Amino acid sequence: MNFPISRLFSSQEETTDETGTKSEAAPNQRERDSGIYNGVFWGAYIANLILVSANALTFRFADLINMLGGTEQIAGTIVSVGTIGALFGRLFLGQLIDRYGVRPLWLACSMLYLAGIGLMIGVPSLGVSMYLGRAFFAFGLGGMFACSMTHIQNQVPPHRRTEMIATLGSSGFLGMITGSQLSDVILAFTPDTMVRHWALFGSSAVMALLYLILVFAITRNERFEVQTDSPAAIPLLRRYWPGWVVLVAMMIGMAFTCSSVFIARYATSLGLRGVGTYFTAYAISAFIVRIATRHTSKIYGRHRMIVAGMIGHAIGYTGLCFVTAEWHFALPAICSGFAHALLFPCVVSLGTEPFPKQFRGTGTTLVLCFIDLGGVITAPLLGAIIDHVGFQAMFMTTAAAALVSTIHYAIVSARVVDPEMLGEHHDFENEESTPLPEPELQPVPKPEPCKTGCA
Repeated sequence: MNFPISRLFSSQEETTDETGTKSEAAPNQRERDSGIYNGVFWGAYIANLILVSANALTFRFADLINMLGGTEQIAGTIVSVGTIGALFGRLFLGQLIDRYGVRPLWLACSMLYLAGIGLMIGVPSLGVSMYLGRAFFAFGLGGMFACSMTHIQNQVPPHRRTEMIATLGSSGFLGMITGSQLSDVILAFTPDTMVRHWALFGSSAVMALLYLILVFAITRNERFEVQTDSPAAIPLLRRYWPGWVVLVAMMIGMAFTCSSVFIARYATSLGLRGVGTYFTAYAISAFIVRIATRHTSKIYGRHRMIVAGMIGHAIGYTGLCFVTAEWHFALPAICSGFAHALLFPCVVSLGTEPFPKQFRGTGTTLVLCFIDLGGVITAPLLGAIIDHVGFQAMFMTTAAAALVSTIHYAIVSARVVDPEMLGEHHDFENEESTPLPEPELQPVPKPEPCKTGCA
């Protein structure tokens, strides 16, 4: 972290050019790579910590729905419908990022997040405002993450994208600790009325406002040349299909839904004080594993890391079935934190790898769309299982789905070589430079007939 304070909010163009190298010609690759942990990175790191803290304060959403007279299935349905609305918006978000740059979309998504919280809490009911607010919230949150990751990936050499996503994401685990602990403090000092949810979601809105100000500062000098040839998301997805990693992305969405929507309700049903123990253990485990393994993809490959992470999820959600006291959350949380630490950077970098750099925004949002799609499909199903069978059955269903997906992915990726294991010597740039659409080949003219003596 040796950098001048005055450069904390320096723009991308002040440190790198469009190819990810320093604006002043670096004499070699080592010098070019040594500056990736610069002021831009640390500004994004702090912003991500604030965002995840804000999101963690909303993990009591199912409690809010229950207070308004809804069931677990209704809570899951609202989450699912809201995410569907966000998914439709995401199909255009990546294209807009590629066309207009990260900054305007990043700021717009931050404001949409604030609007969503305002609708959910300002008009507390199970009517249209709740569904619309959840859609704004989900779209804004996903867009903020997509813009952040697109912004940070564009500043590093291709073979270090997984490392950069992993390191940036470690701030999220610190944010998870901060948000979950603050949530438990608010629960301890507020009555079990709407006052509690006003405090939780209001605190989330304040943090989101701080995030908006920080993003404005980070990107204030960003320059971007508007592109006019930015294709739509679906043709890009067909052409640069990421492969079976999208199934893993959907399993991540299921896991996120399980932890962010239903674990708080599980703790309430058991009569436990809160979920601070779970999310603190989860975050500490994930932070340590993320920092320790940020270079591991170059050694063992991302496919093996994905298999290990999915096994961690299967074990973690099985362990939740046996919780009877708050401290029992620790071991399942450690396993799931381990899984999250390995899975997210590998899935995002593998999923976006087929996309050329000029379409990186679309690629990133599409990968996040598959994570959201996993939540859309599973949220109402998991809620229905809780209502009709119980929480333990829901956790076992989640664990079984993760295990089946793990076996399938291990089989299909067994013979696949990860390009990151080839390091900087692999020709990433050549892979990513294919334009869309492909230029039409010009016909080769026929040779003129020989008018003089020809051999």
